[in-house]
Order: sequence, then C-alpha cells, then structure tokens
Amino acid sequence: MKTLKSGRIAMALAIAVSAAAAREAGAGERTLQIYTWSNYFAPAVIENFEKRFNCRVLVSTFESNEELHDKLESGAVAHDILTPSSYMSSILWDQGLILALTPNLIPNLANIDRSFVSLTRDPDMVYSVPYTRTVTGIGYNARKAPPEALGSWNIFSRPALAGSVTMLDDMRESIGAALKYLGHSLNSVDQEEINAAVRVILGWKRNLAGFAVDDATTGLESGELLAIHAYNGDVAMIMEENPDIAFFVPREGTAITADDFVIQAISPSPELAHAFINYLLEPEVAVANMESTHYYMPNPRALEKVDPALKANPAFSVDARILANCEVIEYLGDDNALYARAWDKIKAGE
Repeated sequence: MKTLKSGRIAMALAIAVSAAAAREAGAGERTLQIYTWSNYFAPAVIENFEKRFNCRVLVSTFESNEELHDKLESGAVAHDILTPSSYMSSILWDQGLILALTPNLIPNLANIDRSFVSLTRDPDMVYSVPYTRTVTGIGYNARKAPPEALGSWNIFSRPALAGSVTMLDDMRESIGAALKYLGHSLNSVDQEEINAAVRVILGWKRNLAGFAVDDATTGLESGELLAIHAYNGDVAMIMEENPDIAFFVPREGTAITADDFVIQAISPSPELAHAFINYLLEPEVAVANMESTHYYMPNPRALEKVDPALKANPAFSVDARILANCEVIEYLGDDNALYARAWDKIKAGE
C-alpha cells in the first residue's frame, strides 16, 4: 500500500510525465483526459492503462461538484472521463453534458455490487457507473482536540478549536451538515430550514480557519489544523501514517455519496473512455485503487483481496449502524438555487 506522501508525490510525477509525453506525442497518438478529485487513482493504474492501450492519460482536478459543473457548462474544455457525485451526474445528464453509456463496451459492469446503485439516481447505469462510496465526517487530532468537542457537528462552535477547524468548500456538504445538526434533511427545500442552517454556519464561521478541501487534509496531516470536515477516504489515508489522527461521523447524521464515472458529451475519445471505465472495474485494478485512495469501491471480487489493515480502518469500512444514519445527497432540480443563494450569503457573511 502506498503511503500518503509517497502516493501524492508519485501521482504528481505520473501526471507531469503523462502531460509532458502528451505534448511531445505524435499527432496519431491517443490521449485520454480525466477531470477528477485529487489523488483518485493509483499512479500505477494510470501507467498500466497507458501501456495496455498505447495512449497518454492527462489528469486535472477539481475540489467541488460545483467547480466541475461550472467548467463543463462553460464549454471551454473537452474532457473524456469525469467523476462527479451521483447528484451532480444527474444534473449533467439533464443538461446534456454527458453521454449515454454503451454497455457492451463495459463488460466488467458485471463486477459492480448492484445493491450499491441504490445510492445513485441511475440504477440501470444508463449514463453513470459508481466508482467509490464517500461518507463525510470529521477528521481530528485525537491527542490535541478536547474530548468534549467530539461527536457532533457542533464541534465547529468550540472556542478551544477556534482557528484550527475547517469545513468543506462544498455548498451541499456544508449546508447539509448544518441542516443535519438542526434535525432536518440535508435535502431540505424549506426556505426557513435553509435560512436557519445559514445562521448556524455563520456562527461556526467565526471559529473556522476557512472552507477547504485539499488544503484542509494537508493542514490536519501537518498538525496546523485540529479538526476538519472531510471525506472519509482522505482521513483514512492520513490515519495510516499518523496514529494521532482519528475519524468520527457526527451523531446527527451525515452525507453518503456515490462518486461516478461519466463521459463528457464532447469527449474527444469516447471509445477510449469506455475502455478506461471497463479497466477500472477489473478486480485487481480496483484493489490497487482502493489501497491507494483509501475509498471503498462497490466491487465484491476486489474487496475480498483488499489489505486487511485497510479494511480494519474505521474511516474506510464505516460501521453499518453509522451508514444507516446517513442520507444520500439528492438532485434538487430548480430548488438547487436555494442552496446557491444560501452559499453566497455564507461566503459573504461575517
């Protein structure tokens, strides 16, 4: 299993080498362009795909579903593979920004745990294929964070943690956290409930070092931050290197999400994109990705072969009782504007 630091360095080097090679490649060489979350593929997985399919892979990253959406909606850049969360996959599909999949080009769909697609809005996998399961929670320094601050979303209000906590720079995740803290659904479309969530986050904001994703995990790893609102796999990776780091899911409940593979509608290489999805569903490849990214993948044949130490990590194998208290982020259609306006107030407010 790759360590956090070596994995990040290897990924950065693999991406840089691939990008340089693609620039130098002849006009006839194929290129696959991926737009994804950071550290979402094992470097060796990318390298082996390049060798097997005689192509170059370029990887660029986003930090939120909204950043991904804005980039695609602008039409400025054509990618092949995208990895949005399932609610965003639905938005992209409704807006015609992704392709319908060709199942006969992805025979390894047979390796997917079909019960898992209940977390998505595309149970027949018409336009998306589930890649990972994400559970949002709190990564924290168990040696330094006061025990009385743990267990609830209210951790962000604790004066003892002022300036050393962050929330995700993601409107659905962060507003959803406040809604769950208040006892509401994180998919609420009730204006008063959303307004109340905004007030809660503005109160928490006085203690926050900021809204962040990648910078937050780096800060927790370095000791600069004591607690972060984070995705479970990112915390699991830090836990492997630092025994002081732990993870909890707030007792009020949290978001559980499937991140998907989808293909951009203006993909320059749709057949190669299908081949990549099929390749990622091979059990051996899925094992390599799980052990590199530390995210659970709905591939039963692969899960049998995952390192037992990783499967024992509570930020990877989230307890079933905790999962039962989680809620899937849903596509809200026009009501998504309620969250966009609320997020603007949060970002602008003091």
